[in-house]
Amino acid sequence: MSLLEGLRFTRGDSPLHRLDPRVKFLMTMVIFGISIMFFDLIPLLLVFFLQIPLVVYGKIWREWLKTLRGGAFLAVIIFATNLLSFYFFRGMHLTGDTVEFSLGLTLRFLALITSFSLFFLTTSPDKLSLALEKARVPYEFNFAFITAIRFVPVLAEEAQTIMDAQRSRGLELDRGGFLSRIRKYIPILLPLIINSIRRSLELAEAMESRAFGATKDRTNLYDLQMSRYDYTALFLTLAVLLLAIYTRFFLPPFPKLLGSTVLV
Repeated sequence: MSLLEGLRFTRGDSPLHRLDPRVKFLMTMVIFGISIMFFDLIPLLLVFFLQIPLVVYGKIWREWLKTLRGGAFLAVIIFATNLLSFYFFRGMHLTGDTVEFSLGLTLRFLALITSFSLFFLTTSPDKLSLALEKARVPYEFNFAFITAIRFVPVLAEEAQTIMDAQRSRGLELDRGGFLSRIRKYIPILLPLIINSIRRSLELAEAMESRAFGATKDRTNLYDLQMSRYDYTALFLTLAVLLLAIYTRFFLPPFPKLLGSTVLV
């Protein structure tokens, strides 16, 4: 459940928190695009480690480490699946290129986790909603998206609470076969679904009591304004994107760290 910690907004007063959400979203998309653009290990290492100063700058490194710890299991699955696939479908040989490619895909996953954590951990749902309104997104879709962002970490925390409660009653989730473990999750899913339905009904009643959708002319207490700091971050983000495109299509490929020697 700690993987979903990257979707929970963490209050702070760092410059990264004060950055315009539209600029931060562009930064996230640029990091996403660069991570997809490259397959070599060296540029993916650069993309991952260049985000660490931003994590420290935003004072969210504790939450980021929890997110990485939650994604470690999926990272191991990505690495092992690619490694075994190349091993069995390429003549039962394990080469340095295969290991490096598998490491690159795993590192790409961790870089994407970091980029989205940077955005969601430092962007309040209220500011994100204002940014979507500025982008002319219909408010109904805007409200549904923001509500989902707010409730996903809440549901994850509630699921963890239910799991702890069921373990205290003697439910052993980590023992037995695969099908047996799936059946043991039924006492967890049923209360979680019931609580989710109850919470959705309470939210619907609260919306009706506040006359949601009664008028199309909505007003906001605050408004987004781009500052000089935002324009500077925007310029640097576009510069990094252009540099990555130039490196990918006009410069020689990056050298292989492990080479193409046969390991096994």
